Parts: sequence; structure tokens; C-alpha cells
Amino acid sequence: MSLWGVRLVGLQLSLSCCWAFSCHNTPSSPDFSLPGDYLLAGMFPLHSALPEARGRPTVTFCDRSNSFNGHGYHLFQAMRFSIEEINNSTALLPNVTLGYELYDVCSDSANMYATLSILSTLGRHYVEIQGDPAHFSPAMVAVIGPDITKHALTTAALLSPFLVPLLLEQIRKVKFLLHKDAVTFNDDGNTLSNYDIIAWDWSGPNWTFRVIGSSSPFSVLLDINTTKIRWHGNDNQVPTSVCSRDCPEGHQRVITGFHHCCFECVPCEAGTFLNKSDPYRCRPCGKEEWAPERSQTCFPRTVVFLTWHEPVSLVLLAANTLLLLVVAGTAGLFAWHLDTPVVRSAGGRLCFFMLGSLAGGTWGLYGFFGEPTLPTCLLRQGLFSLGFAIFLSCLTVRSFQLVFIFKFSARLPTFFRAWVQNRGAGLFVMISSTIQLLICLIWLAVWTPLPTREYKHFPQLVVLGCTEANSLGFMLAVTYNGLLSISAFACSYLGKDLPENYNEAKCVTFSLLLNFVSWIAFFTMAIVYQGKYLPAVNALAMLSSLSGGFSGYFLPKCYVILYRPDLNSTEHFQASIQDYTRRCGST
Repeated sequence: MSLWGVRLVGLQLSLSCCWAFSCHNTPSSPDFSLPGDYLLAGMFPLHSALPEARGRPTVTFCDRSNSFNGHGYHLFQAMRFSIEEINNSTALLPNVTLGYELYDVCSDSANMYATLSILSTLGRHYVEIQGDPAHFSPAMVAVIGPDITKHALTTAALLSPFLVPLLLEQIRKVKFLLHKDAVTFNDDGNTLSNYDIIAWDWSGPNWTFRVIGSSSPFSVLLDINTTKIRWHGNDNQVPTSVCSRDCPEGHQRVITGFHHCCFECVPCEAGTFLNKSDPYRCRPCGKEEWAPERSQTCFPRTVVFLTWHEPVSLVLLAANTLLLLVVAGTAGLFAWHLDTPVVRSAGGRLCFFMLGSLAGGTWGLYGFFGEPTLPTCLLRQGLFSLGFAIFLSCLTVRSFQLVFIFKFSARLPTFFRAWVQNRGAGLFVMISSTIQLLICLIWLAVWTPLPTREYKHFPQLVVLGCTEANSLGFMLAVTYNGLLSISAFACSYLGKDLPENYNEAKCVTFSLLLNFVSWIAFFTMAIVYQGKYLPAVNALAMLSSLSGGFSGYFLPKCYVILYRPDLNSTEHFQASIQDYTRRCGST
């Protein structure tokens, strides 16, 4: 204890001693005592205090008439019999005699007097204050009592600095008879007693009591005769006595206090259910199951994917098949008119390479319908990305060649000859297509698109799909096609003032804008929607890109071949070139 603590205790004890010993000539001897080698102090309320309103502390004498306290007397007798039992035993404390001094603590002043008497040195009436109170040796080696809270707090505050203990270890081993009843103590020092269970009966003018059961300290069960219990109500029915009523179905019990019978009813959230065997916890459903709110069971989720026979699937399949047929028909038409000026100006044999790439891209769309499998997940995006990249590479190099021939060939003749001699157009298409092929191969190897089952967005559904839209490889392939689209748009825009038969700026611009809008719409939809129709949106974006590219580049040429053969002549093309040369010369 610190120095300040010692001084504080000393001041408190000095004032208390002055009040209890000097100021009020209170008797200095205990009410009952027994000499012995070691003295125990007992503090019990043998009399009841007189209730009165006080403005300041007063001394209350205990031995007043008609104030006997039977409860305190029983405690006093229990301690006295226990000490006598220990002294008479040869096994508990041999060769040691216990003594006691019992104090009547009927009031605050009597409790204070008893506490200070316990701390005083044997034969003296004062408390010695030392540097370390733990080394102080009072007359009493232990104290039992008091049993009133406010008295116990006062006593404990004064005794604790001097390390005086509330019980001896040997007292717990005492057993004796009191009025033919066995008195024993448990490990906590509490008595183990038999109890009668008594019911109050107020059915008549006078109140009576009836013994309906009993309890023994050696049994964990209560012996109750329920036939002797008289319940208030019709036909002696047992009343309902619960803290909380049973919860409705699908509501878990959330305990609000210390007892399991007091709880609140909280509904189970969606995706959880309440098992009747455990009403206190809502259990989560399995991965393939779902449950609404307040459910007592889980239900199997419905597995969904974009099937072949749905209306949206039929429309997309019909449109894709029609595009494939039109591409094949265009290839046949161009082969029939291969030597005409329109086909030669469109690229000649390069047109078949472009049409083949568009046809390859359309085959990838068939992988979006039906239950996803590993082959369809691998091929559906890869075929489109590679095919459309080849088409854009051909479109870019074709537009670049026209612009270079009409505008820069005379200024850079050496570069033009090297371009022609080294087959620059074919080399560019091969390199550009190879880059996209490598991107797709890395994508399929590192971020392999796999069939997946999506559980998060729809609690009742399992959405089957592929993982390609979530991978970096897919984004690289789309980004590369976007760069090729920008380059094709730039080259075609530079040729907006070329001769009419070679001016493809308007149609190419329309097809590339349709490509950009389609993919922007797809990615926007993918952010906000992850249902079974997302593959249909993806297929629609691909179909728009392919049909836009075909329509912007090949349809005008097919129209000239089929409906304007007068424009598909060498004379018309030469006149158009001469008119462009004349305009350029005038400017």
C-alpha cells in the first residue's frame, strides 16, 4: 500500500476510534466469548435496529426490549456449534483450541464498534497504525459476518488493509446436528440444508400454508406433489407462465436476457431457414438452394441458360444464319464477277479473305446458345475476335492503299515501289492477324474460359455461363479490335475526297460507328445485368459488328454489280479518275 493510503486509513481509524471509544462510552466487551489459542470474531444482528430518521450519526444500543432477531441468533448458534465441533474433534485441528468473540451488530454504530474492537490489540482499546498494515496482528485471526450488505461494506473497507479474512478452511468441514437436522457446509462456506416448498392458500378468510414438496442438498431434483397445488382459475388449470410466447414460423429466437425463455422473434432472412430442432439460429441454405424470408425449408434453385428454342434465341439464330448465307452468296457473286472493275477496286482476291473472316466470326455466335460447355466457351469469343480482326486488318490496308495511291504515290515513289514489290498489303494483314491470334491463344491458355455457375445475382436461380467476360485476355482482344477499328476509320476518312467509285468513307464510317455503339451497349449491360440473357446481348453485339462491317463494305458493291452494271465498266472508272485528277490539278 502507498504512503498516502496508509495515512488515509490511519486518519479514518483515528476518527472512528474517537467516536466509538472516547466520545460515547460504549461497552468494550463482546456479547459472547470463548477463550482459545486463536480467536474468531462473529458479527451477527442478534437484535433489530430501530428505524428512525437521523440527520447525523448516533449511537444505537442493541439490548432493547422486543427487538430480538431470530435470524441473527441462528447464525450465532451455527458459528458457536461449528467451533465446538472443531475443538471436540481430534482430526480437524488437533492440539489447537479455537475461541470466539461474538458481537451484536444491530446498527451502524454497533457494527463500527465491533469492527474496531476486532482490529484492536488484545487487552487494549486502540488500533496501532504501522508503515505496512499487512504486518499488523490484531487479536482476531478471522471474521465471520456481517450478513447485511451495508454493514459488510463498512467492515470490509476497514479490515482489508490489514489482510484479515470472511472464513477459515476448517469450518467448511464441520458437520453437526441442530434440532435433529444435519448442518453441513459446501466449498463456498454456505450451509447445505433441507428445504420445504410451501404454497400460500388464501381461499378462506384466514391465510394458511401447505407443504407441497421438499429439497435435499444431496439431490439435484425437487420432490413436489403437484396434486397439492391449488391453481387460481377454472378447474384448477395450470396457468401459462412464459417470458415470451412461441415465435411464428420462420422466426428465430434471439435471447434478450439471461434465460432461454426470454427472447425476441426475428424473421429469418432470404437464403436462410429455421430448422425446428434449433429455434435459436437461422441456418443458411446450400449453394444450390434458396429460401424466401421466414422460411422453414430450402428449395432447389432453377438452373437457367440461353436455350435454343427461346424467342430471342430463334431471332438471333435466324439473323446469324441469314448473314452467313448472304456472305456465302456475296463470295459467289464476286467470284462470278472477279475481273470486273468493281471487284478489282474492292480488293480483288483479298475480298474472299475478308468474306471468309466474316463467315468465321459468324460461326462463333452459335456457341452462345444451349448449355455452356468447355468447347463452346473456348471457341465462341475466340472465333469472333480473330475473324473480325482479320476483316478490320484487310479494311485498314485497303483504305490505306487507296489513299496512298491517289495522294502520296507521286510524292513518295520509292516507298510506293517498295510497298508493292514487298507485298505490303499482305504483309500487314498477316502481321496484324498474327498479333490477334497470339492474344487469343494466350487468353485461352492463361485465362481459359470455363463453364461457370453464377449464384449471387438471382437468389432463386443458377445462371450457367462462361468466364471469358471476366478475364484480362478478353479485354485485350476487344481492345485490339478497337484499335484496328480506329485505324480503319482514320484511313477511310482520309479518302473522303477520292473518286466516287473509290470513296468508301461514308459506308465504312457507318459500319465502324455501329461496331463501337454495339460493344459500348454490351459492356454497359454487363455491369448492371448478369442474367441468362447476357449471352444474347453479347451475341447481338457481335452480330451487329459483323453485319455492319459486311453492309458498309460489300453491300454497295453488290448493288452496283446487280442493279447498276453501267457503273461496273472500265470507261466509268477511268472517267471518275480523270475527273478527280482534274479537280486536284485545279486546286
